[in-house]
Amino acid sequence: MVDSAKSYIVVGLFSLLYAVTGVALGQDTPSRAIEKISGDLYRFQNNFHYSVFLVTQEGIIATDPINAEAATWLKAELATRFNQPVKYLIYSHDHVDHVAGGEIFADTATVVAHSNAKTDIVAEQRPTAVPDITFDQQLTIELGGKSVELSYVGRSHSDNMIVMRFPDERTLFAVDIIPIKTVAWKNLTDAYIPDWIDAIKQVESMEFDRLVPGHGEIGTKADATAFRGYMEALYQAVLDAARAGHTLEQMQREIRLDEYSAWDNYEEHLALNIEGMYNQIKLHRRGN
Repeated sequence: MVDSAKSYIVVGLFSLLYAVTGVALGQDTPSRAIEKISGDLYRFQNNFHYSVFLVTQEGIIATDPINAEAATWLKAELATRFNQPVKYLIYSHDHVDHVAGGEIFADTATVVAHSNAKTDIVAEQRPTAVPDITFDQQLTIELGGKSVELSYVGRSHSDNMIVMRFPDERTLFAVDIIPIKTVAWKNLTDAYIPDWIDAIKQVESMEFDRLVPGHGEIGTKADATAFRGYMEALYQAVLDAARAGHTLEQMQREIRLDEYSAWDNYEEHLALNIEGMYNQIKLHRRGN
């Protein structure tokens, strides 16, 4: 364990611009809740965002704080319900709508993230606590007789996304890379294709029963396979159209992927998904 002093940067402007609150979603009061997943593993909801935490006899292993207001609420709830401090805080990746507010737990917690995430958090002055411990491929955190296995499965949604497996609870927390029965978010911002597809294949090889995303409902490993199928179908359809000389506008009119028409955000985001995949294929064909 690294027992160095915690350093963090709080940038008020970034918090105002990016932190997701009830006001940002048009609500007067944020929707917040805690639900048990299995055993001592729980899920924390703040509006559309979710994180998880594991309670042990020696403290709590928490994940994405989401934003300062959400983290403050969660910290108070953890103290009331479990009378245990947060000993570890794990970031799934560097995006500010998941990691903002880490400073709320920095008085007791060691902050953990992928090495690339720390680089981005520092360089872009994310409003959160800077990670104390970083890793490149795998790291296991043990506390109070329980554990969580952290794995970097390659570039996907960012170049620093990790997945977190809770072996005793047979649960995998995978933020933003495997939505459940939902098409990808808008135009695939900060994405790497086809690396993302390969990352999902790595997830499919892991042992777990429950798949917990950072947004939306809980699923199973079958949902990871289904979303990979969607991404592969989208990739192939756009690639074939690009090879045929079609413009982006033609692709958005012609590519339908009807098999996924019942999924959430299909009508709202399919054209944007096509745009994002088109841009990724252009980069890939240029050798980037």
